[in-house]
Amino acid sequence: MRSFFSSTPSNRHPESGLCDNSAQALIALAGSMSPSAFRDRFHAAMARHRSEIAAILASSETPTFENTIAALEAAGRDLAETTRLFGVVAGTSTTKDIQALEREIMPELSRHGSAIALNPQLFARVEAVYDGEMASPALSPEDRRLLERTYRGLLRSGAQLSEADRTRFADIGAELSELGTGFSQNILADEADWSLDLGPDDLGGLPGWLVSSLAAAAQDRGKSGHVLTLSRSLVVPFLTYSDRADLREKAFEAWTKRGENDGPSDNRAIMAKILKLRQEKAALLGFASYAAYKLDDQMAKEPKNVRDLLMRVWEPARERAKADAAALADLAREAGQNADILASDWRYYAQKRRLRDLDVDESALKPYFALERMIEAAFDVAGRLFGLSFKEVSGVAAWHPDVRCFEVYDRDGALKGIFLGDYFARSSKRSGAWMSALRSQHKMGEGQTPIIYNVCNFSKPPAGTPALLSLDDARTLFHEFGHALHGLLSDVTWPSLSGTAVARDFVELPSQLYEHWLMVPDILEAHARHVETGDPLPKALVDKVIAAQMIDAGFDTVEYTASAIVDLDLHERAEIEPKPLEIERETLERIGMPDAIVMRHRSPHFAHIFSGEGYSAGYYSYMWSEVLDADAFEAFREAGDPFEPAIAAKLHDHIYSAGDSEDPAVLYERFRGRAPNPEALMRKRGFAAG
Repeated sequence: MRSFFSSTPSNRHPESGLCDNSAQALIALAGSMSPSAFRDRFHAAMARHRSEIAAILASSETPTFENTIAALEAAGRDLAETTRLFGVVAGTSTTKDIQALEREIMPELSRHGSAIALNPQLFARVEAVYDGEMASPALSPEDRRLLERTYRGLLRSGAQLSEADRTRFADIGAELSELGTGFSQNILADEADWSLDLGPDDLGGLPGWLVSSLAAAAQDRGKSGHVLTLSRSLVVPFLTYSDRADLREKAFEAWTKRGENDGPSDNRAIMAKILKLRQEKAALLGFASYAAYKLDDQMAKEPKNVRDLLMRVWEPARERAKADAAALADLAREAGQNADILASDWRYYAQKRRLRDLDVDESALKPYFALERMIEAAFDVAGRLFGLSFKEVSGVAAWHPDVRCFEVYDRDGALKGIFLGDYFARSSKRSGAWMSALRSQHKMGEGQTPIIYNVCNFSKPPAGTPALLSLDDARTLFHEFGHALHGLLSDVTWPSLSGTAVARDFVELPSQLYEHWLMVPDILEAHARHVETGDPLPKALVDKVIAAQMIDAGFDTVEYTASAIVDLDLHERAEIEPKPLEIERETLERIGMPDAIVMRHRSPHFAHIFSGEGYSAGYYSYMWSEVLDADAFEAFREAGDPFEPAIAAKLHDHIYSAGDSEDPAVLYERFRGRAPNPEALMRKRGFAAG
């Protein structure tokens, strides 16, 4: 078996200490800074940033790319670093004091950013450079991209508004920052506060690995026995396997009503305020709706293009899901349930159907998907595609003892960056999975290598036993590592264009594309091996798993697409007093949402779109990027080799390492040789022939 670490997986001894001392110091800061130290560092960094901006504005020289645009890139580095450090702590290791500081500091950061972006003297300098140098042959294509993004970014931030409107624009930004923080903290509170104690009679149907995980969850909460929490890695398998319909219904209700409970964690009023403020923000900038404002800067360009894509997929997915619902209802009646299945029943009977029709028991897959081997698999793919190798190091003080640290080297043996993995769920962590950076790559000045981290929420096993992943968990690991590679392989000059700093509907391409390699036969043969016997996952079972994915395609697509359509409707409606839950209900009625399926993210806990503006009016991005990822992987299929070197080299040069150095449509066409074919998505989802 190939080695992906510094020694073979079966005899791996992590080495002590990072070779990059500055990286080790930065990582240690994330786990050692107190809330008061963070507050002081934020204030000092903002003051330093203001001084740097003042120096740019004080220059008597004619504005140029170097003294204005490049100077802006060099300014605020301390503040960016502090924000990244605080982000990892607030997301993975929060406390009441950290949450209080988050509520305090986020509006301050918003006002600080607004004061710079809305400064008319600064905009005048940037505009002068844009008008005078945009066509200059002295600028590289990446320089021109930075100039254009800086100029248009200031326009979108309100730089040309009247003084009164600039003040209002800044006020809106600060209030949105405060509301988004509260929204996120409320979800975490609901997830942390809810649990369900399970007695011996409540464990019927649950596989052994899940019973062990529920025992570990009880221990984590200082209890004996077994406890179900709202960690996705626990509640979803519970809904899939529990024979107790009453407990499934209770857990499902808690899961789907996060953020919608009376009391201090209720997000309903927050949602309405956020939508109202976003509409006002868009109107100030001359857009008909917030969706129009947000999409103007994305690949999609306008809401109609998004809606056309979503509805093109929605209709065949809904028809498939309706047929699936009838099949599951038949199964339920055979089991003695006389009524139609509830949404809390779907996963349970879908698993029964997979077992009956394909002889696929998902619990039988988990021993083949040990966390350790899936990390190795993700690293193996990166080695085969891009020539990367990974060395695990110990003795690195991160924000939690579970965090693992790896040095990443290129094919020539040069240090490419640092990768950190924080894989297990805990009550101090927000739910979901994500990638971010403690330090981004750039070549400005002396340059710097990136420090990238992945956060997941897998169930932590009892001490001394291996962590086993579901197939969905394994895909999540590959997905987030695809994002990580986007940061690690970045090779650009300017920080603002580095890594994942790309259009939101392009950023999911590297992550979703990477998921394809999980199911490549060579990767399964090497890594999907039984945790006890070492035997590879049988090919017959692999074929059944692939077939099972098609069985579930209707449910998966409806669950996701409904959320994306609701997101678009929430942000395209222009009411003065938006009523989010009414819009959600009206949208689902209009599109004919099947009764037995619930949105993947209901509005009161839809953190993607309400905890910040990253995916607001942008949840469609996953499907937009899926058009790209399906078409991109077909390039390897057409070549007959999932690791075809020439295609992998293009993938590296034009997608993973390019950052936002050029327009994403141009980058994609350079990789593929043409625009993407939307039919690739329909084939991937099983809704088209071919």
